[in-house]
Amino acid sequence: MGRGRWRTAGGALVRVLVVWAVSTLTMLALAGILPDFRLQSDDGDSITQIGLTAAWGAGAFGLLSALVWPVLVRALLLVPALVLGLLVFFLNGSLLLIALSLIPAGRSEVAPETAVVVAAAMSAVASATSTALAVRDDEAYRRRLYRLADRRRRRQGRTDPARAGEAPPGLLLLQLDGVGYEVLRHACGSGLMPTVAGLLDRSHRAASWSTDWSSQTGASQLGILHGSNFDVPAFRWYEKDTGEVMVCNRPTSAAELQRRAIERTGDGGLLTLDGASRGNLFSGGADQLALVLSVSARRGRANRSRAGYFAYFSDPANAVRTALSFVAEVAREITQSLRARLRGDRPRVPRGGLYPLIRAFATVVERDVVVAAVIGDMLAGRSAVYADLVAYDEVAHHSGPRGRDTDRVLERLDRSLALIARVAEHAPRRYRIVLLSDHGQSPGETFLARYGLTLKDLVRAGCGLPVSRRAGRTRSGAEARAAVLAALHRPVEEDEEAHPGPASEPVVLASGNLGLISFPDLPGRASRARIERRHPALLATLANHPGVGFLLVDGVVLGRGGKAARLDVPGEAEELLAPFGPGAAEAVRRTDSFPHVADVMVNSAYDPRTGAVHAFEEQIGSHGGLGGEQGRPFLMWPTELSDPEEQLAGAEAVHAVLRRWLREADGPEVPVAPRMAPLVALPVGEWEGESAGEPAADPTGGQAEEPPPGGGNSGSFPSGGAPARDEIR
Repeated sequence: MGRGRWRTAGGALVRVLVVWAVSTLTMLALAGILPDFRLQSDDGDSITQIGLTAAWGAGAFGLLSALVWPVLVRALLLVPALVLGLLVFFLNGSLLLIALSLIPAGRSEVAPETAVVVAAAMSAVASATSTALAVRDDEAYRRRLYRLADRRRRRQGRTDPARAGEAPPGLLLLQLDGVGYEVLRHACGSGLMPTVAGLLDRSHRAASWSTDWSSQTGASQLGILHGSNFDVPAFRWYEKDTGEVMVCNRPTSAAELQRRAIERTGDGGLLTLDGASRGNLFSGGADQLALVLSVSARRGRANRSRAGYFAYFSDPANAVRTALSFVAEVAREITQSLRARLRGDRPRVPRGGLYPLIRAFATVVERDVVVAAVIGDMLAGRSAVYADLVAYDEVAHHSGPRGRDTDRVLERLDRSLALIARVAEHAPRRYRIVLLSDHGQSPGETFLARYGLTLKDLVRAGCGLPVSRRAGRTRSGAEARAAVLAALHRPVEEDEEAHPGPASEPVVLASGNLGLISFPDLPGRASRARIERRHPALLATLANHPGVGFLLVDGVVLGRGGKAARLDVPGEAEELLAPFGPGAAEAVRRTDSFPHVADVMVNSAYDPRTGAVHAFEEQIGSHGGLGGEQGRPFLMWPTELSDPEEQLAGAEAVHAVLRRWLREADGPEVPVAPRMAPLVALPVGEWEGESAGEPAADPTGGQAEEPPPGGGNSGSFPSGGAPARDEIR
């Protein structure tokens, strides 16, 4: 025992000395490169004296960073997140100035602006060296993780699971925002996501599930985390009783939606028992919050959502790494956008303005902070963690669901999952890792680009109102934009959407390829007859437009050529909505029952051959309505958990499954009722719905490759068009 402790102490001392030596060499190199930084007195010093001066300065800087930096960051926790990230560099430079002032005989001198550069470089090098040493030594890595976990448990007064007996497994729920089932299938089969593919080969199973009509994060995540997304007809909608527009990614709206869900279910949410919510729109009832939009509108200590920034920026090297990655991501987006323009890619949407910064925030800053928070939750041994990684969804909106841009994002997401899985091996309790998505993405040219006018223009023309000769653009409502504004303490308002125009004019809102039309001057929900009396040409204009798939007006579905189907007549809506896939009629029927459903709901046209839709926003990868892959997200779970008993339809059904898994601490529960659809192991190379020996058609249109010898996940994916339960073995 004594020898082991001495060995541990000796190894730690060696690592400290190595980091100190590398920091000293870095300071010497920077002193030789930068003109405003010197490490010798005016009379000149020997090489030995200069080296000792550098060692003194590096040691003092490292000590001050370890002791003073966490206190400074905690004191600045209420500063907006992005401002804090920039302030890090100036504070770090100040610490370096203090450290250099401690060198005797005034042997050092540095300009303040140069101190910022020197401090950033030294922090990055020291952190990289320390991490490399720990990673190379698995035992040191394990001890460091346990030491961090013990420190957090002591600070929070939690019991060590190892000392209290074997703790039940925790549940780690990681949402890959916008990654559809087919995209996951392709990414695993093509080697883009080896970590996920490895889990499927060894221990996990995956299946698709069907979203509600509103296939977007607000509706899906509210249903998943709080068990109810009732009366959420779209991403944004107008409520006549209050005269306000609800927007899912607006903090005040998110807080109200969460309150309504809790009131309806009588339950705080999925994460009420020792849970953590990271990077989500809603809290799920968790006590530990970071980057949660529904609480970001609070001010002062009541807003614990920004506590995740402290956990991340308490290490100044994190700020340096994130800043460098942020700049690289901005440059990557500008390069990719320019390349797409030069190639003449179609479809394409504008990607200038602030978008490169918004994309970098989603793919770098938010990802890094959320992953760091999840790692901290595992080291603290929390029972349930739900985290949202939004990078893919943000890029797919502007680059399309499939392509080189999104492939790179999927690769980086997989590396983040690999890091989380590695830390999970050293956590104080075992974790069952569940991956899922809230929706998919459907490709397609925007409504504006295809037809030269917006949905609002079309509605105004149908109402006989003047239409602007220059078509305006409908701004994208991606979650990352709201996250940036929340990080800056800025309100999330959307121009005329937050403040509708005159009551005599219709309010037209867009949610992906789903449009909503409300008439503020008509109380209650307007009937079809009343709308036709007020605007005789409107419904026919919309229903017969080639970019519109169908309308919902007061319990009636309207299609082209005068087709109409009542939702209360069995079979009528199913026949009319058959091109939009199984379950479409039931999803529309449920939305029709919402108190705040719009007077007219407009779903864009959908081409089953290409999977394309036409977004009413400026997005070439969209979601929010019916049609294509946007309505087929995935759920991936360890085989030790009980299987979902049927094809899941709606986010509330996913909530029920996750809640059941939370109860399965000591093993899967045995269902009382017989399974709806038995699970059948598929032979290698054979997909559901196909006979053995026949080649499987690739969903992209090509011929499927031969499966690798001995199996592999690429040969066990079910057919994308199979009507039976989709499942990845």
